[in-house]
Amino acid sequence: MSWTYSTITAELRNGVLWATIGNPPINLIDERFVADLISLLDDTDKNGDVRVVVFRSGDPDFFVPHVDLKRIAQYTAATATSGGPDDVSLGALYRRLSEARPVTIGVLEGRARGAGAEFLYACDMRFASLERAVIGQPEVGVGTFPGAGAVQHLVRLAGRGQAMQIILGSEDIDGREAERIGVVNKALSDADLVTHVERLAERVASFPEAAVRIAKRRINAAGLAPKEDVHVDAGFFQTLARDPASGARVAALFERGLQERSRTELELGAALGEL
Repeated sequence: MSWTYSTITAELRNGVLWATIGNPPINLIDERFVADLISLLDDTDKNGDVRVVVFRSGDPDFFVPHVDLKRIAQYTAATATSGGPDDVSLGALYRRLSEARPVTIGVLEGRARGAGAEFLYACDMRFASLERAVIGQPEVGVGTFPGAGAVQHLVRLAGRGQAMQIILGSEDIDGREAERIGVVNKALSDADLVTHVERLAERVASFPEAAVRIAKRRINAAGLAPKEDVHVDAGFFQTLARDPASGARVAALFERGLQERSRTELELGAALGEL
């Protein structure tokens, strides 16, 4: 099978599909990325040789910073091709990621905020760089709402109080803090990160598939929120994204370099506090 996508470069080694995100200029979530993620999930569901998928970024500064705020309608339409008639949001697509046949691992070596962070939460495991990882939920600071799973995942990963602080505070968190509160499994130095993930991924890939799949399914049954909550949160995001207060703050951020390789994107948590 050919692992060819426009925004993801994939290579299969020892049962592990290494999927590297590359969607210039800064890996924003748009309709092309959504279509590629759907295609990758379709392909790996059908190919039993893929036991584990590891997601990385080819950009040293950004994993996935957030959605492309200029293309909300386009990427939302693309998500509608992934599942049933109600599965028309990123949250629904990420739920499919959580329930995918292979085990999924996210490797955070840059910035992941908003729906980029929610992509990581939807993976089965997450590992972060001590030097470069940044994760956060800036939506409330912008005037919107995290509509792709942050509420459900963060409450379960980090607890109610930490979820409140991360979402309401809209601040950036580094890899060490993300490990401390349980948002990532482990934070490691750049020198050790990929080696650690490779060893774990190939170890899981070598185990009997039936046992791995049943274990994943039962852990999901105990740990994932009801699917209905995903639809509710997506609705809140869509509503607040159209609110004039949110529009004014987004416009101010664009004036400061939002969606460009700028200080605003590199230090978004700080930029929100300056509005």
